[in-house]
Amino acid sequence: MDRELTRMAPSLERCLALVLRSFSEGGCEADIPDVAGSRVWLRRAPREADEGSPPPDLSALLGTLARQALIAEAELTPKPGLVDRRGSGSHTDLSLDLMRRSAFAIEPFIRHMAFQSMDDRPSPHLRTTLAAIGRAAENAMLRVTNGANTHKGAIWTLGLLAAAAAAGRDELPLVRGHNTRSRKINPVAIARTAAVIASFDDLYESAPNAKRQTPNAPLSHGQIVAEKFGVEGARGEAIKGFPHIIEVGLPVLRARRGAGAPESIARLDSLLSIMAHLDDTCLLYRGGALALQTAKQGAATVIEAGGASSERGRKYLYALDTRLLELGVSPGGSADLLAGTLFLDAIERHQIQIGSVGAASL
Repeated sequence: MDRELTRMAPSLERCLALVLRSFSEGGCEADIPDVAGSRVWLRRAPREADEGSPPPDLSALLGTLARQALIAEAELTPKPGLVDRRGSGSHTDLSLDLMRRSAFAIEPFIRHMAFQSMDDRPSPHLRTTLAAIGRAAENAMLRVTNGANTHKGAIWTLGLLAAAAAAGRDELPLVRGHNTRSRKINPVAIARTAAVIASFDDLYESAPNAKRQTPNAPLSHGQIVAEKFGVEGARGEAIKGFPHIIEVGLPVLRARRGAGAPESIARLDSLLSIMAHLDDTCLLYRGGALALQTAKQGAATVIEAGGASSERGRKYLYALDTRLLELGVSPGGSADLLAGTLFLDAIERHQIQIGSVGAASL
């Protein structure tokens, strides 16, 4: 099997890029070898509807929501250390326009992750297919950003959640009034399904002596940080069922809305609450333990002072932003989980669109 995997996997990556491009041009079904020597069927999804109208199928809806969640996260302002409407935050290679373009580049791949999961169940085969599509999404992202890593972590998070939301479904219960109770499409059920998918190894990446697309490629930032600091990273978050979304981000978002806070404040406090609890590998990679401790303590201080809507909270928020800029770090992992929070929130509320909000009046 290892020899077969070595021979076929690079071909799989190239075929995916060509096939997904043909989908957007009205192509047909594709049958290509998978890494286990059987077949990967990449089915053509219907064309998406015009912006503002309901997407034509479940996979298109999930792709659209993922893209909108990414843009809504990017445009949320002010965020400590992150790209927002004010500027590039701690980044020298990113901008708000680049984040938007990246989100649009990623959308068709998230859509096809969802499409491949319809009428399917979590399995090693599905995990490997999704991983291959995810790598193709990363390549598309890098092309439109001239090599900048805008959303690598978000591809993993939103790809898994979209696939989990679509797994075993072939209709649009999210928006058309179907019996959603029996379909178990609530955020907790989706996160649990995503956890099962994430628990399987990617057969391509985990095979001994398998040739990667980039031989001798260095470890990812998350792998480096996991080895150095002993944290779990993005995969650990997924395998545990995205606790920082389910137990932190979503409850705070709901609570702030319930208390009458503006949507921008609800989202900011959701982000800050995630930051206060998450061992963010982006912070650890760029600034080590000091950066992580600074971000977690600073975010917790804002929340304890009443959140972004309070006078004291605003003071601490801007102080945290200044400090992260001085350190040259940003909580990118927390931003990815906020996007996941907005994505699952939209599903829970049966929305077909995630709107961006203006800068918070602080």
